[in-house]
Amino acid sequence: MAEAVRNLTHQVHVGNVPVGGGAPVSVQSMCTTPTSDPEMTLAQIQRLADEGCEIIRVAIPNAGALDGFEEICRRSPLPVIADIHFDHKLAIEAAKRGAAAFRINPGNIGSWERVDATIDAAGEAGIPIRIGVNAGSLAKEVDERQDLTLPEKLVASSVSFVKHFEDRGFTDIVLSAKAHDVPTTLATYRALSRELPHIPLHVGVTEAGTLRQGTVKNSVGVGILLEEGIGDTIRLSLTAEPEEEVRVAWELLAALGMRRLHPELVSCPTCGRCQVDLIKIANEVEERLQKTKAPISVAVMGCIVNGPGEAKSCDIGIASGKGQGLLFVNGEPLRKVPEDGMVDALFDEIHVRYPEA
Repeated sequence: MAEAVRNLTHQVHVGNVPVGGGAPVSVQSMCTTPTSDPEMTLAQIQRLADEGCEIIRVAIPNAGALDGFEEICRRSPLPVIADIHFDHKLAIEAAKRGAAAFRINPGNIGSWERVDATIDAAGEAGIPIRIGVNAGSLAKEVDERQDLTLPEKLVASSVSFVKHFEDRGFTDIVLSAKAHDVPTTLATYRALSRELPHIPLHVGVTEAGTLRQGTVKNSVGVGILLEEGIGDTIRLSLTAEPEEEVRVAWELLAALGMRRLHPELVSCPTCGRCQVDLIKIANEVEERLQKTKAPISVAVMGCIVNGPGEAKSCDIGIASGKGQGLLFVNGEPLRKVPEDGMVDALFDEIHVRYPEA
């Protein structure tokens, strides 16, 4: 798929994944398993990798998680970012234990001396740092400023940290400045792209909510920013299994025409003309397409009115009629099949025509 024109930031590497500098927007998620249990965590990472996750982040809440973290880094199929809050020594140790990068929070990491120690550790290990500013944990001196709006506070914190890093000669930086609402997210990232146009941006709406609400908020906020050329890597936070974050991220990238991993399902909303249970049929097709790894478009249409004609740009599809369906390829009729065999016939044709799927 054609890559949308994006702001050209400098490039860093998280393991073998390039971020910024014109690289494709990468998909991230975060483990929900205890890092002290490497087997459970690695199993989740493998599931996420199977869904298309490209970078994974794990929490290191205390020193007791470091041995597990080291084992995870050693065996993970994805580059592993250490998520650090409060204790800068955990970041220093994570760099020694195999982290591909680490994230620190300016609101709780502590003094500049502690920040400098993490910069030195990352420099020695040759890994980038994500400066992860968060609206819910801004440093007190920024949070209490009455002369700034929330987006301005997020930008002020971000700019001060980036400047400090660069003044010390460290430029392997990725930046995020997250909030839980879409307007703040948009205002903040637009300002960051103007103030720091060279810094790769990690974009997302944090604490976005459960699957439905969180998907909507992330799709609106992140989708608008990506369409404007803002954003180099994304994590779509959801109160759901992390695999859902990855699925939604890929659907978002595909909807924008930026990247596609799975097939696109094109299906009509149905109307009074429909003479089959199209919702059931479309859901079955969608479920079976989850196992298909070809970037094709598949149409499931409710009647001949919006069948091949409205879905003629799709690679393959079926248009329903009374008791039967019409298989079509590139908008051209192929053959009719009985209603109870429509889905199987569709996938038989997919497998014949797209064996890589």
